[in-house]
Amino acid sequence: MPSPVFYEILIRNALLLDGTGAAGHPGDLAVHGGSIARIEPAGTIPPSHSHAVIEADGLALAPGFIDAHTHDDRVVIDRPDMPFKISQGVTTVVVGNCGISLAPLTLNGASPPPPLNLLGPREAFEFRHFGEYADRLADVVPSVNVVSLIGHGTLRVQTMDDPLGIADRKTVLAMRDLLNGALSDGASGFSTGLYYPINAPSDADEVVALAELLPEYGGVYATHMRNEHDRVMDSLEETFTTASRAQVPVIVSHHKCAGRANWGRTQQTLPYIEQAAAKQPIGLDAYPYTAGSTVLDPRFVQDDIKTMVSWCEPYPEMSGRDLGEIAKEWGCSMKEAAAKLSPAGGIFFQMDEDDVRRVLRFPLTMIGSDGLPQDSHPHPRLWGTFPRVLGHYARDVKLFSLEEAVRKMTGLTAQRFGLSDRGLLREGYAADLVLFDPAKIGDTATFADPIKPANGIERVIVNGVLSYTRADGVTQRAGRLLRGRVTH
Repeated sequence: MPSPVFYEILIRNALLLDGTGAAGHPGDLAVHGGSIARIEPAGTIPPSHSHAVIEADGLALAPGFIDAHTHDDRVVIDRPDMPFKISQGVTTVVVGNCGISLAPLTLNGASPPPPLNLLGPREAFEFRHFGEYADRLADVVPSVNVVSLIGHGTLRVQTMDDPLGIADRKTVLAMRDLLNGALSDGASGFSTGLYYPINAPSDADEVVALAELLPEYGGVYATHMRNEHDRVMDSLEETFTTASRAQVPVIVSHHKCAGRANWGRTQQTLPYIEQAAAKQPIGLDAYPYTAGSTVLDPRFVQDDIKTMVSWCEPYPEMSGRDLGEIAKEWGCSMKEAAAKLSPAGGIFFQMDEDDVRRVLRFPLTMIGSDGLPQDSHPHPRLWGTFPRVLGHYARDVKLFSLEEAVRKMTGLTAQRFGLSDRGLLREGYAADLVLFDPAKIGDTATFADPIKPANGIERVIVNGVLSYTRADGVTQRAGRLLRGRVTH
């Protein structure tokens, strides 16, 4: 009779939420060799067959959460424990969004232009080739896995003397070479930030010339669209036409209808997205808050929109303060105050709660935090996004079921980014797992006090390694660079 398999970890009597949206059910799950080795009905797998046994006693066990939209490019190197993500149950982060990525870019004496300065100071940009960034990740071993997109703005800054200008044919070819090299070295896609000055001069032809490289690698195209305000419909049309020309799957980043004049327009945008998605592969991500956060550019400031300072170089003591109050003290307009504070970051309360709920509920929507870990007074989404969806929106508001919430942060996201062995509780899949209490799960971070871990996350396993516990915090690090490959 063959000897029984001994599992590294056995989780018994858990409520299994498999990442598909199907109803949860009690079960046991065993981990061996970094993978999910066995799933059985509750109480079936003998404890004697495992080196470590976790008695879940009805706690929920789900695939590790995948943060579809982050700006963690540098922080996974500098603070590899990543407590603000793994404490939420996040086991994989997608970096390089909004047209900005740490690599491939080096800066010689110059400060990074906005919004690249959201990723760090000049010294942070030390990777001339993406392969160097991949090597550093392997050396550091962060606590979470990393999926990397290459930012269009990054490519423009690397190849152009003036990234605020028009790229000529030679420059576009140079950007193509950099992007092709990055994709060869393990990047999973390409992003644009057409909203921002370093990317805004690009037309659709320039974007297509780069995005058309993606299908060979199974890559995805993600975009912070040109306009999320009055011209949101025009921007959606541009996005879908560009992706169709390049024959690549597209992800609309942090979909919103911003500014009071546009509140309610998700009733227009979401049906349009649904119709387009019937003809081409489209996804979108969203965060569960009515405020966004980015650089404090005076052009983004509106008098009727509350704005909070999230960081400030010339006046660091202003972090966490209301821009309107600062303007009143200084005897100037909010735009003038923003100009005086810059370079700085802002939290903009520009969305309507009903719109946020419609986007979150939309079947194609993934969950992405869009957190900015370099901010001294960050948006609370950095620490609270995933527990807020599970606790506030699923359990308390009942916007959708717990199972659907988990699908939006696991199975759906893995599919969009081509992570073929993650995002589901399946035998043979990578053992990225989160054990949480459905009754207690919830965010505690607030706009006034944003650096606070969530409640209800009990244990997190990354690549088969117990990496986080509620009692001890980060215990081991086992993350690595993942390469997604989308097939469609």
